[in-house]
Amino acid sequence: KTKTKPDQKSQTGEKDWLFLMHLERARKQSLCSTQHACQRETVEGKSALITGAAAGIGQAIAVMYAKKGADIICFDLREAPETREAVEACGRKFLQIVADITKDEDIKNAVKTSIEEFGKIDILVNCAGIGILEKIEEVRDEIWQKTLDINLTGSFKMTREVGKEMLKAGGGKIVCIASQGGIVALDRHVAYGCTKAAIIQLVKQCALEWAQYNININAISPTIVMTALGEMNWNNAAGEAFKKTIPARRFGYPEEVAACAVFLASDAASLINGANIVLDGGFTIG
Repeated sequence: KTKTKPDQKSQTGEKDWLFLMHLERARKQSLCSTQHACQRETVEGKSALITGAAAGIGQAIAVMYAKKGADIICFDLREAPETREAVEACGRKFLQIVADITKDEDIKNAVKTSIEEFGKIDILVNCAGIGILEKIEEVRDEIWQKTLDINLTGSFKMTREVGKEMLKAGGGKIVCIASQGGIVALDRHVAYGCTKAAIIQLVKQCALEWAQYNININAISPTIVMTALGEMNWNNAAGEAFKKTIPARRFGYPEEVAACAVFLASDAASLINGANIVLDGGFTIG
């Protein structure tokens, strides 16, 4: 029988002690790193250009950004008095730009005006969009084109123009609102679904080229969101039936999308690029 010498026991105990000390140090470093990341989950002092910010998800994002310390540029077809009131109540600046996302000059002028007012655009949120639901065989050419022009081409052109400024400034954050309809096929969603799938790919393409320049661009793909329009369309028997197909058995709320948009626009998400964050209660997992 081999006996363990006293010095061997001592050496073994010392190794165990050193190992435990190493684990504890690593745990504390990880905790500090996590706490630091949480502290950076803010958009304070940033300027954010948000398309479609007069109502719905865009409005919710604008208000939550303001609550988190950002100044807001509202790009929309119409005035947004409610958004303005909520943003200014947070003590933040609000710039209204009434413009059309399908017009090149409107996009360029909006970017120019934003730079003149705030000196930079730190965050872009592409939220403007439409969804006109028709059976494939009944889709009219003008509806197909209008959906592409607003949802996809408008988002691309705004991203391109703001991206130029972000490249000059040394970085920025871009968030694009896509949809679960860009991941799975939904009945009567052919035009809408195609544009949202393309948005998810646009995000990947931009991330591939711009990540090296400190620009983060990501998509958020929500389920049905209970905005005023969502309530009107889905607070009924059809909505209750649809909920049964969602593992979480519910729809989303604008504030949930806004919370995700805050995170993606913050320094805490600096390593996330080209991603599509799915907020669908598990609908697309099957």
